[in-house]
Amino acid sequence: MQREMLIDSLIEYGKRKDHDITVVFDGWKTGEGKESRSVAGGITIIYTRIGENADSVIKRIVSSVKREWLVVTSDRDIANFVWASGSIPVPAEAFLGCLGKSESPHFDYSEDEVSEQEYREPQRKGNPRQLSRKEKALVRALRKL
Repeated sequence: MQREMLIDSLIEYGKRKDHDITVVFDGWKTGEGKESRSVAGGITIIYTRIGENADSVIKRIVSSVKREWLVVTSDRDIANFVWASGSIPVPAEAFLGCLGKSESPHFDYSEDEVSEQEYREPQRKGNPRQLSRKEKALVRALRKL
C-alpha cells in the first residue's frame, strides 16, 4: 500500500514538473526470478530480481547512461557513488517536501537552522561564506525539483 501511495505521488509530481522519473524497489528477498519494469502514468517502475538489491540497480543505471542524474536517496553509499559518477544525490527528506508543493521550493541553508550539537562544520580551505561545490550543486538540483 505504501508503494502504491508513493507511485501515485510520483505520477502527480511528474505531471506537474515533466521530469523523467524512475523508481526502483527491492525484490532482494521476495522478488521474482528476473527484473521487471513497467510504466505507470509516465514513470518507470523497476522491481529488482530476487537476490539483487535496489542499490545495485541504481548504480548500474547511473553508470550506464552518462548524464547528470538527480538521485533521491538517503543512503550514504549510493550518495557517494552518485557524486563520484558526476551526478547529484538529493536527500529523500528534501524531495518529500517537493512532492506536495506546486511551486519550486526555496531552500535556505542558513546556519541558524542547524544547531551546533547536531552538526560541526569541518575545517576546509576557501571562503567560509561560500557554499562548497557539492552544496551549490545540491541547491541547483533542488531548484529544479
